[in-house]
Amino acid sequence: MSFDLALRLTEALLALALAQQALEHMASPLRGEAALFAPRLALAAALALGVAPGWVCAALLAHGLLVLRRFDGPYNGGSDRMTLLCLICLTGAHWAPEPAWRALSLAYLAGQLTLSYAISGWVKIVNPDWRTGRALRDVFLFSTYPVSGNLRGFAGRPALMRATGWAVMLFEILFPLSFLHPAALAASLVVAAAFHLANAALFGLNRFFWAWLAAYPSLLWLQARLMG
Repeated sequence: MSFDLALRLTEALLALALAQQALEHMASPLRGEAALFAPRLALAAALALGVAPGWVCAALLAHGLLVLRRFDGPYNGGSDRMTLLCLICLTGAHWAPEPAWRALSLAYLAGQLTLSYAISGWVKIVNPDWRTGRALRDVFLFSTYPVSGNLRGFAGRPALMRATGWAVMLFEILFPLSFLHPAALAASLVVAAAFHLANAALFGLNRFFWAWLAAYPSLLWLQARLMG
């Protein structure tokens, strides 16, 4: 995958994440939400269409910093951080003065994506509640997200919770190894995307899906560059 293609795909996928966030806020009854996020929706549309992407990324980054001030930080946790990380790296990839620095901006995004999975797996695997399946059981049992009654019943199956928890932990902590072969990386990204989609469908973590997918092209580009 070429640098330009990876950049364009990242922009297009991130535009979907930004549009989703904007639409959620614009549907909010809270005063001022629509006015604050209408510019994000317009800029996301421009980014999706490839209109002046360098300027649009810089404007979206500035808007993201404004939103941070409005909510006293990344109130939606990891998805907000990944969105801002993508915007910072895209802005750098467009505006850095040297080609090597522009490439480094996209490579940094790929590195942070890899670390996001590996560190998440490590944090889980050193937690005894995750190793026994209790943590995942509690997610199903006590989650405030719209988990149906039938899905909550899985909390009463400790062997399933333990096996599923270990599958998640091992996949995350071993994710960096997928970088060793193109087929392994492609398969791992498919599994990771399915994981985020399941979290969106089951637990309402819908913002994570597009935010993380937006960083996938950078990893495919970096692997192709290093192995080519």
